[in-house]
Amino acid sequence: MELTLKRTVQIVALLLLAAAVTQSVYTALYVAVAEVPRQLRWGLEGLIFVLMATFAGSAMVQSGRQHLGWAAIAFASVLNVVQVGIGLTMFGPFFEVAGEVEAMLPVAQSVVAYSFMDYNAAKVLIALAAVDFGMAKLNAGSRALGGLTAAVGAVALISNTLSMAMGRDFMGEMPLAGASGVLATVLLAVCLLTLPSNER
Repeated sequence: MELTLKRTVQIVALLLLAAAVTQSVYTALYVAVAEVPRQLRWGLEGLIFVLMATFAGSAMVQSGRQHLGWAAIAFASVLNVVQVGIGLTMFGPFFEVAGEVEAMLPVAQSVVAYSFMDYNAAKVLIALAAVDFGMAKLNAGSRALGGLTAAVGAVALISNTLSMAMGRDFMGEMPLAGASGVLATVLLAVCLLTLPSNER
């Protein structure tokens, strides 16, 4: 199957939006203390990220520009697949054992911490892509969208880097890393959908 670069870029943008929606819905359900169908939600996210890695990798080799941004999206997707896989396959067994053997609780918590490190690392890469494509959009003449995307990307990059280095609770109750990462994802998708062909 041969896809044009334009169609490949559109698919990556739609997958980014889908990922942002699933993460926002999950967060809303978690805050509302609602029952979350983890297998279905994470399974869907896993599929989204597998497809995103493939299409972003394809765009990277098709495109004459923005190789840094495309590589960042592709590798962020791979990290997200790992993170989702850890959640689906390891959270349940480790916490089940920890419920029976108290000494296993720190081990279960370390698995969760590793999963969140992958999550934050993926957000750093998406943020880097947002900065890259935001600057491209800025150079193409769209100061508002390009500047906003690059700025939000920079905030997401710094906050998620700090989350990796200092733990996901480094800002207490303020979810700056996750929220800025999701917003950077949405703005990145909009940039991709509106980026002129000669800037891809």
